Amino acid sequence: MTVDRPVLGILLMLGFCVLAPVGDSIAKLLGGTVPLLQLLIVRFGLQAVLLLPLILLGGRSFRMSRRVVWLTVARTVLHIVGVGAMFLSLQFLPLADAVAIAFVMPFIMLLLGRFVLHEEVGSRRLAACAVGFLGTLLVVQPSFSEVGAPALLPLLVAVDFALFMLVTRQIAKQVDPVSLQAVSGGMATIILLLVYCLTAITGVLETRLIAPDLSTGALLVAIGVVGTMAHLLMTWSLRFAPSATLAPMQYLEIPVATIIGYLVFADLPNGLAALGIVITICAGLYVVFREHAIARR
Repeated sequence: MTVDRPVLGILLMLGFCVLAPVGDSIAKLLGGTVPLLQLLIVRFGLQAVLLLPLILLGGRSFRMSRRVVWLTVARTVLHIVGVGAMFLSLQFLPLADAVAIAFVMPFIMLLLGRFVLHEEVGSRRLAACAVGFLGTLLVVQPSFSEVGAPALLPLLVAVDFALFMLVTRQIAKQVDPVSLQAVSGGMATIILLLVYCLTAITGVLETRLIAPDLSTGALLVAIGVVGTMAHLLMTWSLRFAPSATLAPMQYLEIPVATIIGYLVFADLPNGLAALGIVITICAGLYVVFREHAIARR
């Protein structure tokens, strides 16, 4: 078991907030050329390949209780669904819009922290979450009128990752983060290969695979490395701080995604979406300051 160290947890979450939009931007670049299932297999396969040697060389243990094993399986399935829905949404939406819409997730996290983990969440933070949710709706509206139902995919991501972080918090203090990510990457790869085999037989989903050229191959490697590091940082952060403390910090993903979206894709949110993003960030910052005020008491 590990004692909570909120400052370290927040710093680790900040690293995740920078790396996660970088990984999303790579997925957006690859979305037009690499089939989604192949993209996911490479993403999680590289996670296992990169982390397994660290476990073997570092003498880390794979041992897990039966409860932790089943929670890890659930976490892995949630991870696959969340990453897949996010990658798919980026084929239709600008990077900043997709990330901003997904930021209904911290609101869900605060509620789960309050009612499931019994963490302290005051009325003022709940009110700030309501305001932030209204800001998220302002981002959804123009995207929905432009692309339709795919604009709702980030909402699926939000619900999925709220549950993902809840499960992670339940096991983060009992399992070495590197071992957890390695096992999860291996599980995800096996699950995805089984899905590929089943869909190849039934023809339900596209099973086309491509042979990447040099630049596409480099991007595929990059998405595996960046995705692995991002979620390793997130797992470490939950080892040291409560989910309700860390959830608001993820609002920093929005400005990072906006900057990357402009630099890489020349995309900027329209007026209504920009207003929604500002409202969402302000609500999140209020929650952060409220956390500090409570901690000083």
